[in-house]
Amino acid sequence: MRANPRQDARIYAAGRCGFCAGMQQTVRLLLLCVAALVASSAAQTVTTVPTVETIIARMAQARDENQSRFRPYIVTRGYTLFGQERQKSKSEVMADVTFVPPDRKQYAIQQSSGSGLGEILVRRMLAGEAEITKDATSNDFSQQNYDFRFLRQEDVEGQHCYLLELLPKRKDRNLVRGKIWVDVKTYLLRRTEGEPAKSPSWWLRDVRMSFLYGDVGGMWLQISSEATATVRILGQYTMVTHDIKYKFGELVAAGSTPTFQVDIPGAVPAPLRDPSSSK
Repeated sequence: MRANPRQDARIYAAGRCGFCAGMQQTVRLLLLCVAALVASSAAQTVTTVPTVETIIARMAQARDENQSRFRPYIVTRGYTLFGQERQKSKSEVMADVTFVPPDRKQYAIQQSSGSGLGEILVRRMLAGEAEITKDATSNDFSQQNYDFRFLRQEDVEGQHCYLLELLPKRKDRNLVRGKIWVDVKTYLLRRTEGEPAKSPSWWLRDVRMSFLYGDVGGMWLQISSEATATVRILGQYTMVTHDIKYKFGELVAAGSTPTFQVDIPGAVPAPLRDPSSSK
């Protein structure tokens, strides 16, 4: 039987068309599956971001749990005052701050060098810190003191956070108009940045503050800060603080030898960002 070249060509062409149609259908199915996966992933990403109200409620719970772990400690803290130039400090101060839960703080200046302005500022800062500790609820990041607005998600020190805008409900020098970074897993603060809701003094303007937080012996505490302000007549100054070491123990409050000590080698100051770059 003779082969019919025309018939063979038609069979080949029909087979090729069928193969191409099958491939096209397979590609379409794959594209549909990929689109469905992308849509599903996007939907999951959206649904995993809690409402602002939920974030604030979980922050309050995390704060209460953290405060329940507070115990007496003494922290040795370093303060460095800079002028407009950051290459050389104008003053260096070291102080011991004793905390006895729930609301007692006292301090003692251990060392001071350079300009006397540094020690004056440190004493005022520590006196204000001790006063705030007596009524911590008055400046908590809570709905009693602030309105909050969700901005976006962002990483701080390699940790994923919810970035919230702080809107103080009253003009108070102990409240901050700015932003907080809340850890998405623990709902504890990673960073705070902003300006006082009310200027602390007529002598100061353009005040900017930044704080970093970390784990210290099972307690979540502020471990470093940076504050920059323009002092009338004198110009711009920056105060950088960092915790150096902690001493813990039930007998710290009585002045006895603490049971153990924790050094904070990684407690570096929290550098201020350009306000226009993080809006």
